[in-house]
Amino acid sequence: MKAYTNQTKEELIELQSKLEQQYQEIKKMGLKLDMSRGKPGISQLNRVMGMMDVLDSQSDYQTEEGFDSRNYGAMDGIIEAKRLMADIMGTVPEKVVVYGNSSLSIMYDSISRCYTHGVMPGSTPWCCLEKVKWLCPAPGYDRHFAITERFGIEMIVIPMREDGPDMDQIEQLVAEDESIKGIWCVPKYSNPQGINYSDQTVKRMAALKPKAADFRIYWDNAYAVHDFDPERPTEILDILSECEKAGNPDLVYEFASTSKISFSGAGIAAMAASFANLEEIRKQLKIMTIGYDKINQLRHVRYFKNLEGIHRQMAIHAELIRPKFEAVLKILETELGDLEIGFWTKPLGGYFISFEAMEGCAKAIVAKCKEAGVTMTQAGATYPYGNDPKDTNIRIAPTFPTLEEIKKTAKLFALCVKLVSIEKILTQK
Repeated sequence: MKAYTNQTKEELIELQSKLEQQYQEIKKMGLKLDMSRGKPGISQLNRVMGMMDVLDSQSDYQTEEGFDSRNYGAMDGIIEAKRLMADIMGTVPEKVVVYGNSSLSIMYDSISRCYTHGVMPGSTPWCCLEKVKWLCPAPGYDRHFAITERFGIEMIVIPMREDGPDMDQIEQLVAEDESIKGIWCVPKYSNPQGINYSDQTVKRMAALKPKAADFRIYWDNAYAVHDFDPERPTEILDILSECEKAGNPDLVYEFASTSKISFSGAGIAAMAASFANLEEIRKQLKIMTIGYDKINQLRHVRYFKNLEGIHRQMAIHAELIRPKFEAVLKILETELGDLEIGFWTKPLGGYFISFEAMEGCAKAIVAKCKEAGVTMTQAGATYPYGNDPKDTNIRIAPTFPTLEEIKKTAKLFALCVKLVSIEKILTQK
């Protein structure tokens, strides 16, 4: 079929009528499908249930250093868990602190600490400053933006390129404006576009010369081991090492978790940073906790054992996830490929597909999907303040539904894109 913009008004009206009939038939099916969040599917969670059997009432709960994981102590994590998380992030155990189950909570806590007490000794708490700004590569992760918005931090949109965020703009802004205190980064299979930061982007990020001495890169390495093809993984440079090489050892906080490796609600999360940064972080930890769930840390280590065990698990996940992404991409190409009413990313890993609709159409498409029984991430959520200036971006999350549900959802989504796009074009003719 030729592109919609090349069709006559009469052709579009006739097509609109046919598509609307299809849409009404689908509405009668009473679908109740959810593609709003990047949650692991039940089949993924089932494949890690063996973790529940590695510890029982007869187990040895001593760590390799002779610490009883059932007791108080080991505030920053047991050494085995530090080693496992360091291997996932590509750094060393000495630079790692293991927290509870959520890396997002570590990020929130980190900004809260900087807001009330400052980043390092001698730096002004952000709450005492007239203005605090933050760089937000977008489309990006809505929960990142929610944190900075929560603290009243002014967010500045940075365009995403094929190799990561626009570094020219970032370098200029941080060099000129002392009120800019940080940047959100998802360096591997970015949320939602699935973009990987190039080596040059990582090196330029590590070599930033911010005017603010308390500027930090918040490096959310959420999809460090989430490749669709484990035989050909995407490699991202270790940001901590690159910062050291560039003479900026304190510039970055790195975050990761096993939330999409083991159990989303009961994984382990960690932060990696320089020794100077960790010294300040541990000061706060001594006040806020006597230690996180070390039994869960031990459970993870006993089950996965090492990075090789992590990779084996992720190969299983890839076999479960990849067909879902392939199904969505095939349907998008079949249904929309020649119509010139949208384009989409084709990620090699991670949890999302990013769709760009015609300008002014994203909200209407998501609303139409919801009306037919499919819940998607709110249009605009991938931009700070929920404000997509062109109303084009839609995040597709294929992991949670079954493969058959995914196929139904993708076809409905494509149908909604067609209907909304035709309406948009007709208003312009």
